[in-house]
Amino acid sequence: MRIAVTGATGNVGTSLLARLAADDRVDQIVGLARRPPEMAVPKVRWVGADTADDDLRSPLEGADALVHLAWLFQPTHRPVVTWRANALGSERVFDAAASAGVGAVVHASSVGAYSPAPGRTVDESWPTHSLPTAAYGREKAYVERILDVFERRHPEIRVVRLRPGFIFQRPAATAQRRLFLGPLVPNLVARRGRLPFVPLPAGLRFQAVHADDAAAAFHLAVMTGASGPFNIAAAPVIDHEVLADLLGTRVVSVPRALVRAGLAAAWHGHLVPTEPALLDLVLGLPVLDTTRATRELGWSPDTSATDAVRELLDGMAAGAGRPTPPLAADSAAGRAGELASGVGERP
Repeated sequence: MRIAVTGATGNVGTSLLARLAADDRVDQIVGLARRPPEMAVPKVRWVGADTADDDLRSPLEGADALVHLAWLFQPTHRPVVTWRANALGSERVFDAAASAGVGAVVHASSVGAYSPAPGRTVDESWPTHSLPTAAYGREKAYVERILDVFERRHPEIRVVRLRPGFIFQRPAATAQRRLFLGPLVPNLVARRGRLPFVPLPAGLRFQAVHADDAAAAFHLAVMTGASGPFNIAAAPVIDHEVLADLLGTRVVSVPRALVRAGLAAAWHGHLVPTEPALLDLVLGLPVLDTTRATRELGWSPDTSATDAVRELLDGMAAGAGRPTPPLAADSAAGRAGELASGVGERP
């Protein structure tokens, strides 16, 4: 088999490449990335491609399946850029797959695509209209609609949508610090017991899954012949109590409006890259029922959500990374570059 993977150098992509390379049924992997790395991975042929602008059909020629992971989280202050890359870019990816005769498309959707339902447990039938004020949710929901049309136009192509919770692993910790916290947040805040208390918005609850377990789900989606949407998350649900234990400190519950006001001020002041509407989206997330993934994909996580978050915190404290551009390890020069480029202004 020949498998193509967009976003192959990112959080899930690097884990998925390792799984695919170890599978004897896979002969070649085409790894598409905006900035191909110098590292060699068994069976992988790197292709530099931007979903918004570059030729995508040629790299997909002869592929049996496409896994679409590419997603641009920044710049939050220039939403047209992320819209072109994520919403319109995804449409270009799917059209190229159909034109190239790819037999299966596996798309990385998200819990963020679901319509708000805080605290409610939902299966894959829950509406995917997200929260339109948040760019991330708006774009994820739009791609779900693109796939609705794509499936009707191309019934010959098997389509799978995986909707995972937050995906963590140690080597991606620095990348996630860059994407969501920015260069002004020191690594020491993630070290257990270093802070006397941590203020968190009231009602914060979310689900997590380790990147290796997420990659396993994508691997199964390619190989099993399944189709349709699947929720992907590990237990337990992460709440204030779990976070207090992981951080080795006391969590202080802060009114949501106050947290949002502070985040909005920091975002407008270019101090953090996370837009305040993303907080609204997170606080409205439902709880994912993963029964269908277990039953039809044969998927179950090997790592608990608690351990996945622990890896994130440990990796952030250590400045961990991988030798790919999106997952580069922390450094003084890197933080200086983040500041110089304008927090929330550059991809």
